[in-house]
Formats: sequence, structure tokens, C-alpha cells
Amino acid sequence: MSPRRSLAGQLLALQLVIIVLVLVAVAALSLTQSAATFNRVEGRRVAALAEQLAANPLVRTNLVPPESTGPLATLVQTVQTQSDVTSVTVANARGEVVSSTNPLLVRTRLPFGGPAGSEGRGWSGEIEIDGSRELVAQVPVLSAQQRSLGLHLGTVMIGEASPSLWDRLAGASSYLVIYLGVASLIGLVGSWLVVRRIKRQTFGMEPREIAGLAEHREAMLYGIAEGVVALDPHHRVTLANAVARTLLDLPERCVGQSLDELSIEGRLRDVLLASDGIAERDEVVLRRGRVLIMNRMTVVKDGRTLGSVTTLRDRTELAEREREVSSFRSSAELLRAQAHEFANQLHTISGLIQIEEYDEVVRYVDALNVHRQSLDLTLAQRIQDRAVAALLMAKSAHAAERRIQLRVSERTCLNPLHPHDSADVATVVGNLVDNALDAAADAAGTTGSAEDAEGAGAAEGTGSADHAWVELEVLQDASSVEIVVQDSGPGVAPDLVREVFSHGFTTKAAQAGERGIGLALTRRICVRRGGEIAVTNTTDGARFTARLSIGQRTDSTEHTVGLTEGAAP
Repeated sequence: MSPRRSLAGQLLALQLVIIVLVLVAVAALSLTQSAATFNRVEGRRVAALAEQLAANPLVRTNLVPPESTGPLATLVQTVQTQSDVTSVTVANARGEVVSSTNPLLVRTRLPFGGPAGSEGRGWSGEIEIDGSRELVAQVPVLSAQQRSLGLHLGTVMIGEASPSLWDRLAGASSYLVIYLGVASLIGLVGSWLVVRRIKRQTFGMEPREIAGLAEHREAMLYGIAEGVVALDPHHRVTLANAVARTLLDLPERCVGQSLDELSIEGRLRDVLLASDGIAERDEVVLRRGRVLIMNRMTVVKDGRTLGSVTTLRDRTELAEREREVSSFRSSAELLRAQAHEFANQLHTISGLIQIEEYDEVVRYVDALNVHRQSLDLTLAQRIQDRAVAALLMAKSAHAAERRIQLRVSERTCLNPLHPHDSADVATVVGNLVDNALDAAADAAGTTGSAEDAEGAGAAEGTGSADHAWVELEVLQDASSVEIVVQDSGPGVAPDLVREVFSHGFTTKAAQAGERGIGLALTRRICVRRGGEIAVTNTTDGARFTARLSIGQRTDSTEHTVGLTEGAAP
């Protein structure tokens, strides 16, 4: 079995075939033009010669019966010699040749080109005479005598042999061979350059290799569980596998369309284009109720940017597991904070016993009991939903450990909610309280542990940490719940008020876990439930106001994962 030709060889052979066809067409056109030129020029010449000969008095005189062939033979030979034509023939009125440079035609019938010649009218064209084709002109000889003026006496025919193929090639142009040679050389050089360019563009791969690469690419892109989206430098989609189209809700024929045509905006557009300072790292994007982890890489070849490739992973289920783990973490934080608080109280009781202040021990224990019952009674009276109340108990202990006062407004009133409503309300409350605690701690400088805070308090007495506070107010009516969280932090910069709810936005330094998703998720929950969330700055700090409907959801098919940062179950 003979080896297959390379792509370069096939292209070169194809180009050579095309060049040969073009040259043949050029040669045929040249021959056609040469034949047309010969018929036009020589046809006029032989017609003029035939008219001159037909008007010669000697011809008219010798064609009157009885015809005289001697003078006509001399005349036709003279005309042939002087005019350099192939044949000169004279026929009488009956069409019989009386004199000709071709002796074989004498006493034969003149071969007329058509009915016009036999009827005494002029005619010109090609006819075959004695086995060869000639371009001839047949002109009638008319009497000039007064008594027989215009009488048809005979016919004069002058012919010029048609050139052969090689004669036409030689006569077409003296530079035809040079032209064809130059055209062939240019075609060959051009074909070689085309082949070289194609080889460079295909990285030297053969068609079967390119086909195999395309098959492997399709198998890889459509066989993986991750989404892949590729963009060119003009922000047009050049590739999107089925997983990516599903996760991003893209149409089937999205390839070739720009991000503007696909109406991709906001956080998703920023990640796809790596704009707004987004580096090439894993980024969290909320899209259609899904939590997506996206990673964008710029593709550069030989110093030229070809576009970008972004991979997508659906972390919705993982986020749900993280939420459950976060609930356990909150419980653990609550137990740790309580254990730390109980340890301090036990140390106090132990010290009082050691100094034999037994009455003070009783009063101290009674005070702790009253404080605890007051806190439980306050939350139980104002927050009757158990899930939200448990969440606030955990947040209260965590705030106390950070030396931040968490207050619940006296106006707060929340009745037991449906489990779905309770989960969303707890998510919003948890995210807003966590955000407020961080802001208050940053402003008061109490970001350290409880031991650090106690050490600072022992050294400095009552400092600014005692003034860090967060206040929560929850109001409920028949169809909605309003949540207001205010803190003693520095507030939100005016130019960041609109961006604070964007996916991935955060003013805090990156810590363990994902940041910048809590407020964005809170906003999505409020919007999904037909509500809204806003932030304003007060003289004390920032105030977040969230409102959401209860008892119904505007989109029951869309499930937003409750990614709270420390929400209790």
C-alpha cells in the first residue's frame, strides 16, 4: 500500500493542476483570438482582391461567350504572385471553372459557399477545396456594356489557406511562450508560498492528524463534568460545551455571539473578562440559583493573545454541605464561647471561696442566674421562631466573646414561621449580623480572641471595645418580615454602596473560606421573595434594611443555597 501524500504535497499538486488548466485556457483564448484576427484581416484582404479582379475589364471581356482562357490564366497567376494568396479562380455564369491557379479545378463546378454565390451575389467564408480549408471571397462578375449592363457573366474566387494549429500558436504572439513561462513561474512560487503558510498555520500537522485532534478535543470537552467557555479577543464565544451552556443558561447556538448579544453582565461578565482587577484565580459566581466556581486563563501564543478559556464547576451541592458544616461550626463556637464564659465564672467563684467570701459567692451565682434567665426570656418573648432564636443565641455568645454588645430591639417581634420561611429569614439575619459584627470589631480593634480582649481590658481598663455594639430589629406583619441591623462600625463608603451587594465584593481581608458571597446571597434571597435590601450610613455606622415576603416565593423552581457565614441550624 503506497504511503499517503502529505498535506503540502496534495496542495502543491492541486495548485499545479489549476495552473496547467489556467495556462491551457489562456492558450485556447490566444488561439481563438488569433483565428478571429486572421478571419477579420485576411477576409477583408481577399474580399478586396476579389472585387478588384471582378472589376478588371480583361476578366469581363474573356467571360463573354465564347470564353477565352488564355488571357485569364495569365491574369490569375499574376494576381496570385502579386497578392501572395493561396488560390485564384474564375468561373463562368454557369458556375464552371474556366481558369484557376489550381489546375484540378478547371472544368469543374465552382464550390459555392452558399446559395448567395450561385445566385450571383457576393459571399465570404471558409470552405474546403481539394482537401484543405481556405478562407475565400466570392464576388460576381457583372457586365459593364451598355446593352447588357449588370448581366451576370461569372464569379471570381480568391482564397487564403487557413493556418494550422502550430501556425496560429506561432502567429498568436511572439511573446506567448514568455508569457506562459512567466505565468507558470509565478504560479509555482505562489503555490509554494501557500503551502508553506498552510503548513505553518496547521503546525505541520497532516489532515488525518487534524481530524484526530478535533475528535479528541470533542471527546474531552463534551466528556468532562466541568463547563468550558472560550472567548476570542473581541469577547465572542468560540467554544461552549454542553455543561457550560447548562450552567450559564446559554442558547444552543451561542458560538460566534458576543457577551453583549448574550446579555451577560455583572459579576459573570467581570469574571469572564477578568475585569475590575479580578486575577486569574478561582472566583465565586451566583447564576440562576447555582453557586459556580470559575477559573479564567488567558491564552497566549508567540506573544499574541488569542483569547481566554474559563472553566466552571457547579458547587451548589457542596455549598449546601458547607452550610450544614457551618451550622455545626456555629454550635461548636457557641459551646466554646460558653465554656470560656463558664471557665471565667468558675475562676471568679473559686477566688471568692478561697478568700472565704461565701455570701458574695451566693450573690454572684444569683446574679449570673438572673442574667441568663433574662437573656433567654428576652429572646423567647421577642423571637418565637426557634431556628432564628437559636441562631441569635449563638451570635450573642460569639459577640460577647469578641467584646461586642449584641442588642435586640424592644420593638422586635417574630412569630413562628414555616420551615422554608424560617430558613431564609435565618440566612438573612445570620449574614447581616456576621457582617455587622466584623465591622464593629474592626472599628473597635477587637478582632483578636477573648483572651486577648481580656488582657487588653486588664491593661487599659474600660476601652473602646466596650463601645462596640450591634443592634438587631425584626418586624413582622401578615405577609412580610423586615430585618434591620445597625452597627457601630465605620459605615460603607458612598462610592461602594451599590457594589456592596455584588457577587464576590468584600471590604474585608480574605480569610479562611469564601468571602464576598454573604451579602450577595442575602440580596438574592430578598429579591427572590419579592423584597429588597438597602444600606445607609448613620452617625454611628452602617444600617442594613432587608425586607422579604413570607408564605410565598416568587419563583418556586429556583433554589438558592443558604450560604450563611456561621448560621445555626
